Amino acid sequence: MIPLYNPQLETFLCVAECGSFNKAAEKLYISPPAVIKQINLLEENLDLQLFVRTHRGLQITEAGKSLEQDAKYIIQYCKDSVTRARNAMQKDEEIVRIGTSPMTPAQVLVDLWPKLQDDCPGVKFQLVPFDNTPENAREILANLGQNIDVVAGIFDETMLSLRQCEGLEISREPICCAVSVHHRLAKKDKLAIQDLYGEKLMLIKRDWSHYVDFLRDELWKNHPQIQIIDFDFYNTEVFNQCENNNCILMAVPKWQYVHPLLKILSVEWNYTIPYGLLHAPEPSPVVEKFLRAVKKAVYAG
Repeated sequence: MIPLYNPQLETFLCVAECGSFNKAAEKLYISPPAVIKQINLLEENLDLQLFVRTHRGLQITEAGKSLEQDAKYIIQYCKDSVTRARNAMQKDEEIVRIGTSPMTPAQVLVDLWPKLQDDCPGVKFQLVPFDNTPENAREILANLGQNIDVVAGIFDETMLSLRQCEGLEISREPICCAVSVHHRLAKKDKLAIQDLYGEKLMLIKRDWSHYVDFLRDELWKNHPQIQIIDFDFYNTEVFNQCENNNCILMAVPKWQYVHPLLKILSVEWNYTIPYGLLHAPEPSPVVEKFLRAVKKAVYAG
């Protein structure tokens, strides 16, 4: 497959990970001089010094660290773009393309599928992975129906208006708290609000969801002992921050497999948030048929 990006980026990432030209060469099954040549060419083309060569070995520069972070995203985004392009070539009109990411797992459709088969004979599903970034969220949700037909996730009217899409509610998910398995609260099966006193609770920023904003306002008013920490966007990095900093993160049960070192606990409160399928305001006939089947299955259940 011809990559959309400079293949020297993958060599660069391998060297950055291994910390050695020789170790990177072994991993890439090429010679050390070939690895060195690729890195030299990359540095020359970018007019950047990515590594400092010393008699003690390699040391990545600040420019190299910055490029390493972005290169991972560039490579994955290009691979996902090719996947989406190939899916767009499909001539079968009975295909529903499901966007998946750690925050938007397709498990809900797996659970519903036995109830959908009679109403969706011949319909096939394609899973289209995407990197859950703010940029991707804006692009994908505003253009549902082009490369991706539906995405599962939490939402409300505010978020739907912001992303210019529609949502089919499947369930009301209880708002829970995710904690590190090493956190003092991880031993509990369920939390009381008082268990959160003295803790840092991570909530997504205001105006993203009025359900979250209502919870935030109630906690500020009635439980000032809880320190609320705002963040901009749900992605894997937020879950990493929760685990690394021993914070508590607002979560829903369907995110239980996002991070292996986080445990999602229910809380003794009655706060919920809609969970369902996001889709284009005017879906294609096959997607519309699929959504009708989902609605029928949900209401029948």
